[in-house]
Amino acid sequence: MHTLSSRTDEEDENKWIEFIDSISGDIQAGGPEAEIGLMRRITMLLDIRDLTVEVESKEVLKGVNLQIERGETHVLFGKNGSGKTSLLMTIMGFSGYKVKKGNIFFKGEDITNFPINERAKRGMGMSFQRPPTIKGVKTIDLIAFFNSDESSVAEAAESLELTAFLDREINRGFSGGEIKKSELLQLMTQNPDLILLDEPESGVDLENIAIIGRAIKKLLQKNLRRLRVNAGLVITHTGLILNYVEADRGHLLLDGRMRCEGNPREMFATIQKSGYEVCARCQK
Repeated sequence: MHTLSSRTDEEDENKWIEFIDSISGDIQAGGPEAEIGLMRRITMLLDIRDLTVEVESKEVLKGVNLQIERGETHVLFGKNGSGKTSLLMTIMGFSGYKVKKGNIFFKGEDITNFPINERAKRGMGMSFQRPPTIKGVKTIDLIAFFNSDESSVAEAAESLELTAFLDREINRGFSGGEIKKSELLQLMTQNPDLILLDEPESGVDLENIAIIGRAIKKLLQKNLRRLRVNAGLVITHTGLILNYVEADRGHLLLDGRMRCEGNPREMFATIQKSGYEVCARCQK
């Protein structure tokens, strides 16, 4: 049986220990007020406050609030065009998404105006709904940018059944499932603290959804019963990902506004049976 990542449980737990060590000196030096603030950093990974965003002079997000703590997985539901992808693109810092009001805090730091590369350096990573084909760049060359350990990269690629694709140009001639697995391989080698997934099951057959689901579960450290550091925000339409990843909280985004939140499985069942508007009403 293939392993799902080059990281072991011990390495995942060490990630948490290294984080605690990195802030312990600040807690001791700053006194009680610093301790309260830094303890909040320990638990709160992403904190979005009253976020309003425009794309080409059109408001796509309207006063969005969202908080994700370390170790949590949140699922985002909503109709097509409701602003779900726009939210992830704004969190990641893509150009064209103009923040008109509000703030995005990551690990206690205001990153609202940070470029993509600075957000990635701080521990953000994203898998796209429709990633581009990149001619002239091999998949292995991009992976090596995140992780130069050839053995760990090979192991991760094998777990996703992507070994034969490493020497091919990025996403060129890939099927829908192969593209999704390539995106996940990049995230596995990057190992970010916050994982943004835009419809990871879209265009994927039933065999590959199982592989993808297990990989996401590993990325989000669901194999650990405690000391989880990584958190995730996952967009889903089909709800299939809920069969593989235990989500902590669900959110419904309609017309650019967060309408409600609750148990993700209960929300999805209501959406399937009665639609998004009924879900928004019954969850309030």
